[in-house]
Amino acid sequence: MHGELKHEDVEAARRDLADRTLAKIRGDFARLIYLASMRDYNTGEYHHEGLACRFSESVAGRAIGSCHHDAFRRLVLYSVKQLVEELELYADSNCTTASELVRVWEKLQPYRIAVPLECGPVVARFFASNIRAALAILQSRQLRARREELSALPSP
Repeated sequence: MHGELKHEDVEAARRDLADRTLAKIRGDFARLIYLASMRDYNTGEYHHEGLACRFSESVAGRAIGSCHHDAFRRLVLYSVKQLVEELELYADSNCTTASELVRVWEKLQPYRIAVPLECGPVVARFFASNIRAALAILQSRQLRARREELSALPSP
């Protein structure tokens, strides 16, 4: 049937996305943000022009959604320490400082829209709580490093 999604097609699209794109992105958190960015916030549907050209729009959408869910599931199981490391890697990969990331993310909380649509509310709150804890730790580290830099300066 023409409109029927085949599991093999979705898996092939997942592999294509993983090999061509996701493998080049450093860190699970960066992959999560990337995958979430392909979702239309009005419809919840995922779009990727290149993947849709190679497969179909529906197969591409299903493959991206599946990869998004997998990336999220991995991160939900991370310890807060691992999340701090992922956030540091994410900031570094995006040419920003960890302190700037913390400042902006505390206000905008973009990690909330990185949660897959089918995620339950308890898991979503748990994830957001862990990210907030990781951001607080990251901010604390930045403040401590700044104080150490200032105390190392010669007295006037």
